[in-house]
Amino acid sequence: MAGKLVYILLCFIAQLHFSLAGDNSFESVPDLELSMYLNIDGYPCVRLLNLSSEIGCANPGRGKVVAPIIRYMNETELADSSAILVSVDDMQNFFTRVSNDLNFAEKVGGVLVESGAEIQGFSPVEKFPQAKFAPYKSLNYEWNPVGSEIMLKRHNFPVFLLSQDTTPVLQEMANKNQKNEKAYTVNVAEFDLVMQTTKAGTHNSESCLKEQSCLPLGGYSVWSSLPPINISSSKQPKPILLTVASMDSASFFRDKSLGADSPLSGMIALLAAVDALSRIDGISALNKQLVFMVFTGEAWGYLGSRRFLAELEMHTDAVNGLNDTLIELVLEIGSVGKGFSQGVNSFFAHTAGDSSILNKTLDAFQLARGSQTSKSINISTANSSNPGIPPSSLMAFLRKNVSAAGVVLEDFDTAFINKFYNSHLDDFSNINSSAIVAAASVVARTLYVLASDGKESTTPVLSSINVNSSLIEELLGCLLTCEPGLSCGLIKNYITPTSTCPNHYVGVLLGEPSSMPYREFVGDISRFLWNFLADRTATRHENTNSTCSSNCSNEGEVCIKAEIAGLGVCVISTTRYIPAYSTRLKFDSGMWELLPLNSSDAMGMVDPIWTESFWNVIGLRVYAVQNATYDSLVLLSGIAVTVFAYIAIVVTRAVITKALKQE
Repeated sequence: MAGKLVYILLCFIAQLHFSLAGDNSFESVPDLELSMYLNIDGYPCVRLLNLSSEIGCANPGRGKVVAPIIRYMNETELADSSAILVSVDDMQNFFTRVSNDLNFAEKVGGVLVESGAEIQGFSPVEKFPQAKFAPYKSLNYEWNPVGSEIMLKRHNFPVFLLSQDTTPVLQEMANKNQKNEKAYTVNVAEFDLVMQTTKAGTHNSESCLKEQSCLPLGGYSVWSSLPPINISSSKQPKPILLTVASMDSASFFRDKSLGADSPLSGMIALLAAVDALSRIDGISALNKQLVFMVFTGEAWGYLGSRRFLAELEMHTDAVNGLNDTLIELVLEIGSVGKGFSQGVNSFFAHTAGDSSILNKTLDAFQLARGSQTSKSINISTANSSNPGIPPSSLMAFLRKNVSAAGVVLEDFDTAFINKFYNSHLDDFSNINSSAIVAAASVVARTLYVLASDGKESTTPVLSSINVNSSLIEELLGCLLTCEPGLSCGLIKNYITPTSTCPNHYVGVLLGEPSSMPYREFVGDISRFLWNFLADRTATRHENTNSTCSSNCSNEGEVCIKAEIAGLGVCVISTTRYIPAYSTRLKFDSGMWELLPLNSSDAMGMVDPIWTESFWNVIGLRVYAVQNATYDSLVLLSGIAVTVFAYIAIVVTRAVITKALKQE
């Protein structure tokens, strides 16, 4: 009997040995870890702060969050902390429930949002985005009817948007957990989204800036003039036609802020208009000075436009050559990417300010429209029942000077037709390139009519101003897709990008603000825009191609393509960076300081002063764990096997001893 027991035990040990020594052997601890854990590609929602509170997402404490993965349904009840897999379609409903059901919210360990679903609309910001900056009092007006505001609330748990590739993986894990509720293993998600502001206990912008656990949102806007401005000239400066657009967007998920329609379609139209105007003869003979500006930080308190106006007021180097008293008109190209419908491109002019200048502008729009070979373009004045202009950079100009003349060209009249405003779903598929081509063409010809005071507005002259549709298609691929993304030929002709997939979140301002910042402190998009605009608006030397690697020696020159080894060239161009950050902040002795309120800065009085928390690492991974009951059974089984083995050894020893004595 004892011999049989020993034989069974030896067979068990041998079987265990061969199973461990089989094909699944591991040569190192990292190999073992790779087999156990699956790192998940995703886009996090991070913690942002303002003067009064926090928004966004983070782990609730200083440690990682681990929770079993379950699929969310309306009737889902949570018994324990869970990592909830949510479809985009259910996202708004889910966060509404979190806000209204505290018992449910306390059991939310983390959230995983699926990619790939098609939905009718999703906008996580207000119904009137940034209403407090409006130059009128109708702040309850709904420019963005689908707005839910969930992005502007504080969520005390981590949230990740899954990539297209990882969504099916998490769906399968959630399904397995649901089917095998009594199984001894469960698939869990591990969230590493610990914010430095949580560790430091700094829960507003003023305290986190003081403790250096955050940085202010900001970046670098870019402006350029066509033709270049001769600052040393004694001639009377020309009136300025200022054309503006924005380069930054926002999203619930920091690194998935494409903003294809709002605002990138307008920015791309501006670049195409500059390109078209740069190729016509006699641009220097025009009666007005053309200036083009691309702001950043507009999605977070109009940081770019407000800082530009402040720099103008202080006459800093960043705006040398410009004077606010010379700005005759501000023409903003807003969302134009959805203007195409049923074969017709339709745009709306939202106006404010001096009626005589506006009437000239509207007439110029109609001349430009009428000069098109294709008559399928409509430009209408926005509905008079609107409370005023829609959310736009022009608001900053009007708050500074209520009589400023401005027009915002949009693809909507009384409310956004972009159902994904400030959402990760406002991507390449949400726009039509023909609408951008039409908008760029109308803007280029309108500017020419206005700059020539109508003297050169005959159809043959205007017909010679043609937008390069291939350039627009290339810009769309570079700025709104990952393939080719920022690795496209157009961008790599000017800069060496730090990433491939574009993202138009403003980011944080690094180092001391400057009109000549260190290259590494400026984002890929701003650097590309600076080089592109400097190139298109430049006057080149007639006798020589002056090469460069950083700066140029002659006055009025800039070095373009300096990042590309051996391709840097000096050109005459008035193209500059302008730092974009809150007018309530000051950088002094390596630290950011909050300035006191200034009643003369109307927008500064309501500025939230957005900052972003530091973090050490952001990560998401999944793996299988055994439940506690099974672990207890394994422990008891191990103890039983040990006791059994001990008894077997004792019995076997006694039998052998007895047998030897009998011999």
